[in-house]
Amino acid sequence: MSAGGIAARLYRGEAGVDIVGRRKVWFTVAGIAIVIAIASMLVRGFTLGIEFEGGNQYNVPVKVGTLDQVEQAFTNAGVSVKTGQTVGDSQYVIKTELITDPKKQDDVKNAVAQHFNIDANQISDSSVSTSWGGQVTDKAALSLAIFLAAVLVYLIARFEWRMAAAAIASLLLDLVLTGGVYSLVGFEVTPSTVIGFLTILGFALYDVVVVFDKVQENTRGITGSSTSTYSEAANLAVNQTLMRSINTGLVALLPVGGLLFIGAGLLGAGTLKDLGLVLFIGMGVAVYSSIFFATPVLAELKSREPRLQAHANRVMAKRNAQAKEAASKPQTVARDSDGVPIGGPAKSVERSELAGAAPRPGARPSARPGQGKRPRASGRPGGGSGRR
Repeated sequence: MSAGGIAARLYRGEAGVDIVGRRKVWFTVAGIAIVIAIASMLVRGFTLGIEFEGGNQYNVPVKVGTLDQVEQAFTNAGVSVKTGQTVGDSQYVIKTELITDPKKQDDVKNAVAQHFNIDANQISDSSVSTSWGGQVTDKAALSLAIFLAAVLVYLIARFEWRMAAAAIASLLLDLVLTGGVYSLVGFEVTPSTVIGFLTILGFALYDVVVVFDKVQENTRGITGSSTSTYSEAANLAVNQTLMRSINTGLVALLPVGGLLFIGAGLLGAGTLKDLGLVLFIGMGVAVYSSIFFATPVLAELKSREPRLQAHANRVMAKRNAQAKEAASKPQTVARDSDGVPIGGPAKSVERSELAGAAPRPGARPSARPGQGKRPRASGRPGGGSGRR
């Protein structure tokens, strides 16, 4: 099938992708990813910015040399450099370990200025204590708890508690996997990262609600018929909203990718990197979880409901009865006017079946002279064995 045909079927919700039916596969994938993410967070931890664990920040003009040369100058001055980045085309931002002694701060700045033969006033510095980072962490955790509680209440009121539980599980999966990526790769965690975490939760919730709304529409009054089970109706809903989820993810990822790769990468807007990075990773994970995790979790929870179990048994029993009835009936083959099966393989036709058929142009006659049916006597002289 061509790519255009597949895309058209996806848009119409007719692709028939068995997502809910293969939920054990998606649960296994999610479980492995969660184990890897948690293990990385426990073993490697996170690369925290100076806003969380304290430190000093120095702004150095780019005219002094390359970023590596500036980092080496600070190392020679006796401090440990954590991160260094170029901000725009005017300055380098160097983040070091926390220096509590004001005299040592000035000594470091003077040593770097003397190394590059510039005025010390051209280097600005600031320090962040660990207490400020702790306040940011506490406020972020409180904001996350309030957000999840509000989402839970809304989803229970809008749908039901099983849908609320599936949605919360999907959101937690987004947080764990995004955090795991940050831990594995060693991306720096800053206050912008925390803001990005809360932003991706809102995006992920939107997509899950869209899918669940279609699930509710497809499964309303489903126990009154015996045509499909709850899982099958939920899978149809995922297929009907599949292209919407993909398009929403692409539309969201394109500007974020531009923010990250063009703004932070090419243009050197380093302040955009922290926010763009967490949004890009989190939104990508959210697209996966909304399609392959949220609805399968919902179907698994609903399949444990007694009335839906009884309904699924009725649907399966009806299908088995129809299959047995169809198997017991003699199968008739449709034939054309010549008796050849329609749509079946071509078979050889007996000579007797072709009797009286008009010969094809240029075909040789099937009977040789003197063969075939003997002519009846005409009664004329020499006309054969007529009555004497």
